[in-house]
Amino acid sequence: MSSSALKTTVTAPALTGCLQPIDKDALAALSAKGKEDPTVIKTLKCRTVAKGRFRHLNFIRTLPAYVVDEPPGLLGDDTAPNPSEAALAALGSCLAVGIHANAVAQGITIFKLEIALEGDLNITAVWGTGDLSEKPVGFTDVRAAVTLEADRPREELEALIAHARVWSPVANTFTRPVNLEMALA
Repeated sequence: MSSSALKTTVTAPALTGCLQPIDKDALAALSAKGKEDPTVIKTLKCRTVAKGRFRHLNFIRTLPAYVVDEPPGLLGDDTAPNPSEAALAALGSCLAVGIHANAVAQGITIFKLEIALEGDLNITAVWGTGDLSEKPVGFTDVRAAVTLEADRPREELEALIAHARVWSPVANTFTRPVNLEMALA
């Protein structure tokens, strides 16, 4: 560990109402680092292990396993969100992080932040074993209703939400084509 990593700096956290504070100086430093080299790509990793029926353990970094399952109507054990629900959760969390970070950067105090998501998808193909007629596979429509109580007028909060949506990695994954390669290991 470098000596600079041991240096302790006390900074006032940016207050955001009922949300746990984010250190505004640390956010500014992270933002500055992103501006230093905007071409940097970070590779994220997940290892998925099938445990039986449709229950899967997903291992990310050194965290405990993140479980994904299916509900009984889709032949699962209903022990965890299904993959599409997990995708909605990822989207909601990514949007919330962006809203919160940008609120801190702009000095906006948030008192309440909730995002209710719902998405429409046709599941009749049953993962390629059911009706294989031509149709969109995956979400066709996703709606995110943001409840945001903060110390700014509605127009500023709408701009904050719109900005967070534009810069959300998960929202962009939902709305633009992504290269996906699959191969037998």
